[in-house]
Amino acid sequence: MKVLVPVKRVIDYNVKARVKADQTGVDLANVKMSMNPFDEIAVEEAVRMKEGKEHHAAGTVDEIVVVSIGVTQAQETIRTALAMGADRGLLIQSDADLEPLAVAKLLKAVVDEEKPDLVLLGKQSIDGDNNAVGQMLAALLDWPQATFAGKIVIGGGPNGERRATVTREVDGGLQTLSAALPAVVSVDLRLNTPRYASLPNIMKAKKKEIAVKAVADYGVDTVPRLKVVKVTAPPQRSAGIKVADAAELVAKLKIVGVL
Repeated sequence: MKVLVPVKRVIDYNVKARVKADQTGVDLANVKMSMNPFDEIAVEEAVRMKEGKEHHAAGTVDEIVVVSIGVTQAQETIRTALAMGADRGLLIQSDADLEPLAVAKLLKAVVDEEKPDLVLLGKQSIDGDNNAVGQMLAALLDWPQATFAGKIVIGGGPNGERRATVTREVDGGLQTLSAALPAVVSVDLRLNTPRYASLPNIMKAKKKEIAVKAVADYGVDTVPRLKVVKVTAPPQRSAGIKVADAAELVAKLKIVGVL
């Protein structure tokens, strides 16, 4: 069984993003970049499937292919996934920040080439927060999909086909879905805790294959449909005030209409 894991290079989650002076976007100059945290969880789950850890049977996965769409430096992100246990990588070079639909179209082209049994990806990236690529990819492929996965179990179905049983978080609690493979599954935070790559595995990752292609190689329409008008930082929070006692707090809450 082959698993395809798309990963994205984003501003590290510990870094406070800064808006460019001309308000055209977020300033990425001299900023620490890392793998999108949700994608890191997807890589970890794929590796656990291959290792037969947790609730996964040994040998569930034979090969893990990691794909990233972005600048040349995204190879570093792919190397991180390879050090975690992925087998090989693919970088589709693009200096433009592609929209979710364009990303989904490119991933579909990769799926058509690689023919994976499962596409496992983060539910969203922490830069755009679009939460759209997984759903769009499933629609383009006409594959079953399960989003916000908190638990994934790969097993057999009544007719002998492989199925993914996915427990996902919804507003009312937990929902369990069963999807026939091939399928697209997007993962949530509580699925697992990603491992730290060991030094020996980091060294081994340097020898693993990363194929590099261009967007033009896939003949996909990536013309933007959206136009960014302006990017602004959130307003500064005003300072709070101290109250002498509970009675004064209640009185002020009544004034502002909270009580």
